[in-house]
Amino acid sequence: MSGQDRMAAYRARQGAGAAAQSAVPTPSAAPSQPQPVELSTFSGSLDTMPAFLDEASAIQTAITSFSTRVASINTLNTRALDSLGDASSASASADLEAATAEMRSTSTALNTRIKRLQDAVIPPNKGAGLSRQQMEMRQNRATVVRSKFVEALQEYQRVEHDARTRARARVERQVRIVKADATQADIDRAIDSGDGGQVFMQALTSSTDYAHARSAYNEVQARAQDLRKMEETLAELAQLFTDMALLVEQQNETLVAIEDAAQQTEVHAEEGAKQVTKTVEIARSLRRKRWICFFICLIVVIILAAVLAVEFTKKKN
Repeated sequence: MSGQDRMAAYRARQGAGAAAQSAVPTPSAAPSQPQPVELSTFSGSLDTMPAFLDEASAIQTAITSFSTRVASINTLNTRALDSLGDASSASASADLEAATAEMRSTSTALNTRIKRLQDAVIPPNKGAGLSRQQMEMRQNRATVVRSKFVEALQEYQRVEHDARTRARARVERQVRIVKADATQADIDRAIDSGDGGQVFMQALTSSTDYAHARSAYNEVQARAQDLRKMEETLAELAQLFTDMALLVEQQNETLVAIEDAAQQTEVHAEEGAKQVTKTVEIARSLRRKRWICFFICLIVVIILAAVLAVEFTKKKN
């Protein structure tokens, strides 16, 4: 069965369970299963402040839903460990695998969106059109989103570590049922081989209680498979932590870039102020020169008028 088929079956069982519960009168409503995380398909530009802040809010909402699903994974892990019988165990394992696949898809999508958000803190052209305060606000929001995601991942990691510890304890208990003096090496081989190794081969051929030995053997097989999947999940979580750590380094570079952009803005502002001052001084100088020219022309006109008046008076006399 493919991952998509298992996920579809898991959701179908959830829907059927919810319908059955609604048909039975109860004093209070049963708690509903957390809904799958709905991820935004927004792919537009994050250059403007409204678009950036809207995407940051949408990611935080998705992270909250992701955290809710972590609690659901914890419940499914417990159910898978406590399941009795082949049918019950298979059903619990299928539900857990489908939920884990959904968590893997969600965490990958969130990782991509958070990286994109961090990359958009300073838009192209070094934040042209954005003030230093706006770029710092964008960086603060990106930092908050990343921190929330890291917290959710840490909780998920804790849940998986706890489930792995319990699963290993169950394997150890089953191994010691058929071999009371089993060493830690025997237990490790039983887990690594996935079928119990020589411990169960000997028990199945020589045990006087074949049914009990067979039951222990089946559980060790199931738990060994669960442990391998848990190790895969923990490895994926470790990679996500690495990605988030790289974002911290990128954040430091972004802060330096914001400072550089702010300094460039200050330099441009200072140069602009100098140009304005120079322009004002030129304008004042031109005004002074115009007034000087005006008074010179006025004096010339007065002198000419006086000379003409004198000449006219002489001719008249």
